[in-house]
Amino acid sequence: MIRVVLPAHLRALARVDGELSLEVGDAATQSTVLDALEARYPVLQGAIRDRVSKRRRPFVRFFACERDLSHESPDAPLPSRVVAGEEPFLIVGAIAGG
Repeated sequence: MIRVVLPAHLRALARVDGELSLEVGDAATQSTVLDALEARYPVLQGAIRDRVSKRRRPFVRFFACERDLSHESPDAPLPSRVVAGEEPFLIVGAIAGG
């Protein structure tokens, strides 16, 4: 089970409270987590990543184990602590400004 934490606006869109738990199968990657998330909550399709290209949307970041995973390959394995359910996979709305 992968634990996922969404920002407040995406929790409201999906009508969920708190942390989510997702089953992703054998290969836990950003892609498989997002595939499982969008399958379970279709309203999130296009909100986190582009519907066609599957690329991460601007101003959306992915974190786990105190590391920014946003620029890593979407098919790279997630950290073992995330796979074990010890740490959550965080989807964060980034803020721009100066």
